[in-house]
Amino acid sequence: MVILFDRFHLPEDIFEVIFATKQQKIVGKLLICEMKEHSGELTKSEMSLFATRLHEGKLIAEIDEPEFKGKVVKLSYNKRQFYDRILTPMKSMGMVDYDMYDRKYRISKNFKKSMFEVGIMWDREADKPAQKLNIKIKK
Repeated sequence: MVILFDRFHLPEDIFEVIFATKQQKIVGKLLICEMKEHSGELTKSEMSLFATRLHEGKLIAEIDEPEFKGKVVKLSYNKRQFYDRILTPMKSMGMVDYDMYDRKYRISKNFKKSMFEVGIMWDREADKPAQKLNIKIKK
């Protein structure tokens, strides 16, 4: 996943930085809320149940989007896309960890560590001397 952001106009909501669409942002936020309601973790079965409820349109939630403020909304999101576009990117970025032995998904703070490492990588790149490139211009 690629994160593009404008440092002068960072949104208040981290999910707006992470996800490309409003729908992905809503589903990602709901997933983290669901995990928080279960002490920051979900078993593999609970995660599957969450994804199935979303897929079948049986997930009812009050979301904090301006156009839905104070309304209870029925949400629907394709199960395969949930795993491909929400859970897998959150795992790969370090926002969610999966423990294969306990078969549990947990909220993780590794995302912060990874972003710090990206910052260090940029410091190293910025400090490197100029590299001579052989650029040829066609006429």
